[in-house]
Amino acid sequence: MTTEVAIIGGTGLYDPSLLQGAEPATIGTPYGTVSLFSGAYAGRRVAFLPRHGTGHSVPPHRVNYRANIWALRHLGVRHCLSTAACGSLADGIPPGSLALCDQFLDFTRGRPSTFFDGEDGRVYHADMTEPYCPELRAALAGAAGRLGLALGGRATYVCTEGPRFETPAEIRAYARLGGDLVGMTGVPEVVLAREAGLCYATVAIATNWAAGLAGRPLSHAEVVEAMARATADVRRLLLAVVGDLDARPCRACPGAPGPV
Repeated sequence: MTTEVAIIGGTGLYDPSLLQGAEPATIGTPYGTVSLFSGAYAGRRVAFLPRHGTGHSVPPHRVNYRANIWALRHLGVRHCLSTAACGSLADGIPPGSLALCDQFLDFTRGRPSTFFDGEDGRVYHADMTEPYCPELRAALAGAAGRLGLALGGRATYVCTEGPRFETPAEIRAYARLGGDLVGMTGVPEVVLAREAGLCYATVAIATNWAAGLAGRPLSHAEVVEAMARATADVRRLLLAVVGDLDARPCRACPGAPGPV
């Protein structure tokens, strides 16, 4: 049976037990080996990929994003649901809130960011007008409504290189540019998913106020603790969507030459 759906778990969401019969699997790719879990939910095959490894052993700037997306596409995945722990820059997204990413600002550097680097003679320019699949976002919003979960619908995600947290000056600059949330993993993952022809959406969890907004230093432990409190709701939301998805990619996510 083809694996139709993938869940990429960010910080704090490492446990594959949300799936039935989850078993570890290893996928070889041109970019390295990927370890993930293969299971089922609502009668469909689902892959679960802990972005940072099961014990959070991989920092954000060292995540092998190309290998991860290649592996999912190789399995036949068409829909990819991801989570991201974020700092909030917006009054309307206080810590503990869930939000759907709508746009992004990329402040990463040095990360391989495309499957089409020209080395094989192929050139492809991915359209990023709607980086996150609108139909998948609508499905998440509808599921949140049925579950009684508050889910903000339009948030601009600022991706920084990490692994350090941002300075207050950087946060003020990102806010002036229209950023609502700040994290370290959303790019190039969203770009690679588009290049691979996947419908991709991110549920962001605001775990803390961004640097300079809380009046105290930030710590990774604080982020993990806040994510743990939100995990039950996030799991409910993701699984509620899995059973409702159409097996075909939507019209809004244009097909791509793909990495596989």
